[in-house]
Amino acid sequence: MALTLARVVQTCSAYPSQWDAWTVDGHYLYLRYRHGVGSVERYPGADIDTWDGDESELLAEWDDGTDGGTIELADFLTAAGLQLAPGAEESAG
Repeated sequence: MALTLARVVQTCSAYPSQWDAWTVDGHYLYLRYRHGVGSVERYPGADIDTWDGDESELLAEWDDGTDGGTIELADFLTAAGLQLAPGAEESAG
């Protein structure tokens, strides 16, 4: 079953593509795509100072072989096995 996102904020639309995201149950995820590699990481919160704890986890990673640096959110979600909740909030940071 795919993780469902309630809120997604694009923090970089250039190289690399990246987003802050929150699941429907409140977990923070960091989504990043660079050099054709996408990753989904779970952290305690959006504050980078909290990212070294035991709650941090790599949930998904893939290499599409393109060496690309940008990707649309819909394509990223498909590749990562994520989905948006109905009425999910999407914005640029």
